Amino acid sequence: MTEQEILQILKDSNALLEGHFVLTSGFHSPQYIEKFRILEQPHYTEMLCREIAGRFQFDDVTLVVGPMTGGIILSHEIGRQLHVKSIFTERVDGKMTFRRGFTISPKDRVLIVEDIITTGGSVMEVIEEVKKFRPTIVGVGAIVDRSNAKTQFGYTFKPLLKMDVIAYKPEECPLCKSKIPITKPGSTSRSN
Repeated sequence: MTEQEILQILKDSNALLEGHFVLTSGFHSPQYIEKFRILEQPHYTEMLCREIAGRFQFDDVTLVVGPMTGGIILSHEIGRQLHVKSIFTERVDGKMTFRRGFTISPKDRVLIVEDIITTGGSVMEVIEEVKKFRPTIVGVGAIVDRSNAKTQFGYTFKPLLKMDVIAYKPEECPLCKSKIPITKPGSTSRSN
């Protein structure tokens, strides 16, 4: 699939939102990707996961790992397509960790997957947890890299789509100056 086809899936699933958003970082942006508009549609999820799996099909992956929440869905589907096990990390006391008896063998070849990369912080936490088991990390796959190419994991990184996202410091935000209402992603709340 081309980047244009991936972008069209974002548009068709109503995942690419336009407006005035406060990002997790505190910065403001005129665009936001609501990943669950994609993940709620199994046919889009399957298509995108097939594409990520295909980009790592010759890396002898034995295990796929994703961070909670969206990463669980991707990890499961990519693991299914590669015919390998899938596990996930969860945030406990503010830190990503493995629970539920999940373990990794030093012989494993691990693919780490995430839905949307903004700062890469969650993926870096997953990498650190995976490294404790001393497997081979073959790379990181993602649907969208919106970090503006700032994210470096130290492993092969294959996002399906790279997007340059405009972000403003709140005090410099032209959307605020134009009095465009703010939407806080993950909720339906707006503030002025």
